[in-house]
Amino acid sequence: MRLNYRAYPQAIAPLRELQDYVRQSGLEQPLIELIFMRVSQLNGCAFCLDMHSKDARAAGETEQRLFLLHAWQETPFYSERERAALGWAEAVTRLGEQGVPDDVYAAALASFGEKGLIDLNMTVVLMNAWNRIAIPYRVAPGGYKPGHH
Repeated sequence: MRLNYRAYPQAIAPLRELQDYVRQSGLEQPLIELIFMRVSQLNGCAFCLDMHSKDARAAGETEQRLFLLHAWQETPFYSERERAALGWAEAVTRLGEQGVPDDVYAAALASFGEKGLIDLNMTVVLMNAWNRIAIPYRVAPGGYKPGHH
């Protein structure tokens, strides 16, 4: 039997506060959903992929862009700003000994500015944290309805 992390709301309250911050940061909702999707792809979080693909579609995202998100670097379907965000999301999620490459940092800073880059980073941090809750607790995908966070 698995533990039910939802039985301890005080444990996830800080993440809910960070989620509120991200949602109110000024980053566009479709961009936030793309970041959530890409981070969840990298981490292999089925529950979060299910949730955020539904939220992305509800926010007007196209199936084509969602289907090709895994190969975003090879497609013409993402803007320069989205590419900078996706590159940042990948670098931070796969953070290694070398940190974030200078070119990824420069592209993200140029596209988002100082405050926007902080907001972008907190978005990536948030999704990585949720993934690290959903994956070990084996939260099952499939039942999520758009907009019911």
